[in-house]
Amino acid sequence: MEATADQGLLGEVVFSADEIAAAVRRLADEIRRDYSGEPILLVGVLKGAILFASDLMRQLSDYPIAIDFIVVSSYGTGRRGAKGDVRLLKDLDTNPAGRNVLLVEDIVDEGLTLEYLLNNLQSREPRSLRACALMDKPFHRAAKVHVDYVGMTAPDAFLVGYGLDYQEAFRNLPYICKLSCPPNR
Repeated sequence: MEATADQGLLGEVVFSADEIAAAVRRLADEIRRDYSGEPILLVGVLKGAILFASDLMRQLSDYPIAIDFIVVSSYGTGRRGAKGDVRLLKDLDTNPAGRNVLLVEDIVDEGLTLEYLLNNLQSREPRSLRACALMDKPFHRAAKVHVDYVGMTAPDAFLVGYGLDYQEAFRNLPYICKLSCPPNR
């Protein structure tokens, strides 16, 4: 698709760049308060959480943080994968054992990816393990997961921007908007 054709797929803006920035600042304040100066291994889930993890890390610039990334696949070729169909594509380079791990997700929808990652990381015996998501989208939850830090509640719509994509497009938008022609769920 060409960039001009892609732009026609964009619908209403759900969260502006300013609203996102305010949510990231609030989350950083909560994290700083809860960890009380203890070092954190921030684990970003690629590709979607790259912008959020980067901005969150910058908001915590006065804090002892190491960062690593993990990549999973949960949808395959369609919008929804089979229940529990989550695969690890790239593991951590850092051993999380004995560390305070903060898993950073862009959005929690069905919860299957988060459930998989929390179970996977917990099996490696971190000192503590918490989850942080820019957005919670609880409408289609298939897994019982707890998100310790939530920036915003997302509407029940297909969203793009600020790391979220549609066929790898729109991740670079500074805001989050609805896709005007959402794919079938």
